[in-house]
Amino acid sequence: MNEHSLHTDTINDWIIGYLTNSLTPEEMQSLQKWLNATEENRKYFSDMQEVWMAASDETNDMDFDKEKAYRLFLKQTEVAAQQCTKQRKVFRIRPWMYAAAMVIVVFLCVTIAFQTGKSVIQNQLTQITIEAPYGSKTKLYLPDGTLVWLNAGSKMNYAQNFGINERTLSLTGEAYFEVIKNKKVPFKVHTNELDVKVLGTKFNFRNYEDDLEAKVCLLEGKVALNTKQKETILHPDQQALLDKKTGKLLISKTKAAYSAEWTNDRLYFDEALLPDIVKELERSYNIKITIADDALNSVRFYGNFRRREQNIQEIMEILSSTEKMTYTINGKNIVITLPK
Repeated sequence: MNEHSLHTDTINDWIIGYLTNSLTPEEMQSLQKWLNATEENRKYFSDMQEVWMAASDETNDMDFDKEKAYRLFLKQTEVAAQQCTKQRKVFRIRPWMYAAAMVIVVFLCVTIAFQTGKSVIQNQLTQITIEAPYGSKTKLYLPDGTLVWLNAGSKMNYAQNFGINERTLSLTGEAYFEVIKNKKVPFKVHTNELDVKVLGTKFNFRNYEDDLEAKVCLLEGKVALNTKQKETILHPDQQALLDKKTGKLLISKTKAAYSAEWTNDRLYFDEALLPDIVKELERSYNIKITIADDALNSVRFYGNFRRREQNIQEIMEILSSTEKMTYTINGKNIVITLPK
């Protein structure tokens, strides 16, 4: 089978699985690859979704039959047209106007019925959740073709209709995005303290629930950052640091490409707070690190490590060589203290 061909049973099975939230991770990747192949594929996918949206509010069948859905859609719009026609009979329409009036009434009723059904099912769409467990990362493509890397301990949620009328997702943790450009449908990432809105760009967004700061680094394009206080525009090789306690947003210059080095199994810290470094090491190496002295919570470090080539003890040795801290290690447990 040509994996890029249209209207095959396999392709339809993937789309049905997507609409019923029953795809396996492997099937989701195959569907995303097919969507990325051609505009014709994306148009066919959109058409199938619209038929589903129009018909699904009249059936509880999760074993989707596209012919049945299409018949239900026609039935739905026909009933609506008949109702509008009955209401129309109270008016006196001259014979020469009848044909034109009938066309207009049917068109309006069909449109209203379709949009109503579409609105109902959109409000009921299942959220898709993707998680990257500690000690690993996940690479995937969203239905619009956007590339996403999810870092360890991160979670992302988006609706089944992502990429059709909106491109909005929620993020907890860290992700790197290469966003497909679409001027009509902006790409939005929502977190509790900071939102990002873009058209097409490359950026890294980090905001774990237990981090003291949220951080956005822009590699290409332009993004709009929204906090509870204001909106700020970020340009390439700039980073935004949001103090989650005070709400203060700081924009500064940076080598933004370093922020995405974790996708290549590198850990890069650019004047990062020790508590945030500790959390990143815990997620990357699946260990437990305790900071025993509160004075260390405000200490910042710079570092660039290869996760596959350097074990956790080697990294702790490098950090302690700054003489800002020392450590003890016992299996998977590490305690960091002030130097004596």
